[in-house]
Amino acid sequence: MPRTKGDHEARRRDVSEAVWRVLAAHGFRGLTMRAVAAELGATTGLLTHYFPAKRDLVVHALDLLDERTAARPRRASGQGLSALRSALLDILPLTAEATASNRIWVSSWDTALADPALTEDYAGKYGRSRVRLAERVAAAQDLGELPPGDPGSIASGAQSFALGLVVQALFAPAEFTPEHQVELLDAYLGALAAPRDTTAAAPLP
Repeated sequence: MPRTKGDHEARRRDVSEAVWRVLAAHGFRGLTMRAVAAELGATTGLLTHYFPAKRDLVVHALDLLDERTAARPRRASGQGLSALRSALLDILPLTAEATASNRIWVSSWDTALADPALTEDYAGKYGRSRVRLAERVAAAQDLGELPPGDPGSIASGAQSFALGLVVQALFAPAEFTPEHQVELLDAYLGALAAPRDTTAAAPLP
């Protein structure tokens, strides 16, 4: 009896779930045809129908990571500085789900850096994220919650702070607990919002 389109789609979903479980357990370094086949309870020959080459498997895994990240529940954004804070909190590994997702993201960096096309794709992802953060920075400036300055530069600093905090929290979760991460982020945003002392930089007469 020939397989239907529904059978094919169901099988593809099963394959995707197996890929995700391998990523969650072993990261991109452990993502192989053999590992996915074992997780699926199938042969590597079956997987070649979906992924003719290892790179096809990697690209699919990255797409899955994008989809799972986009589908994660987001905080109510509010306006201005509150919206910026919410966006940065959504990056941090504050829950088990967010921690698992961040572990996979960090494990994917080496894979992306080894492939020029993927490097360009990742640069685009982080660039678009900075644009969204810059929009929130500009809105906070319009509300008087942040001092004047280049929104793009401020957004770059905020993104860099959040990603650095992600790495610290993944390597030292006992020290960088969710509560401590929030404290550090709030201190960072507080410093951003503090009025700047322009007199100290004034030239001497």
